[in-house]
Amino acid sequence: MDGLYVRSVSLREPVPGGDWLSALPVVRYLAAHTLDFHRQVTFLVGENGVGKSTLIEALAVALGFNPEGGTKNFNFSTEDSHSGLYRHMRVSRGPTQPRDGFFLRAESFYNVASNIDQLDREPGFGPPIVDSYGGVSLHRQSHGESFLALAEHRFGGRGLYILDEPEAALSPMRLMRLMARMKALSEDRSQFIVSTHSPVLMAFPGAEVYEITSEGIQSVPYRETEHWQLTRRILENPEKMMGYLFGKDAD
Repeated sequence: MDGLYVRSVSLREPVPGGDWLSALPVVRYLAAHTLDFHRQVTFLVGENGVGKSTLIEALAVALGFNPEGGTKNFNFSTEDSHSGLYRHMRVSRGPTQPRDGFFLRAESFYNVASNIDQLDREPGFGPPIVDSYGGVSLHRQSHGESFLALAEHRFGGRGLYILDEPEAALSPMRLMRLMARMKALSEDRSQFIVSTHSPVLMAFPGAEVYEITSEGIQSVPYRETEHWQLTRRILENPEKMMGYLFGKDAD
């Protein structure tokens, strides 16, 4: 438990019934339960619309991160679109503070990269910010390369890293490079809380997988997740699965 900077999440007050948030399965669960974190790496998985990204965003904002992503020092705002769930949230923290931290939102990482370039164009006395990201503008790399540059150069260890669908830009090979970096960082007293749809990423050794459904949230073995089971069926017999999907005459 030494490296757990976030121990649990709950609601300190209910979300009003007329608020769209109150209909999300994750919010209904947190209205009556506490979500506890036990391991260095935790995955939140589930179907679209259950509230994974909403929970990840609210947790990050409640902890002081910029809603669009970045470190706690980022304060730009492209569009004020984040939910108000963080206002209702209670976060139980560990006894030590993380030395490092980052909130990665796949959908708004472009805005983070733009803000870094903008800040580096302004006069300053310190080294360019981009030096902490590998020395090359994140806009001059592919989407996947910029994600890896973030993990391999900016994530420094003993940190809290909140990631929303980091697999979005990564090939399977690059995804395994991300996992190798996560492994090294978790051994350096870092904590990861990750929303994902990737059965590859969920295979991370020793991780806890919380599956969010309309019935609530429960910790499940990796091979019992719907993501793993469906992906396995497709890979083992793609023709049969495509036949189910498109009709028996599918090629």
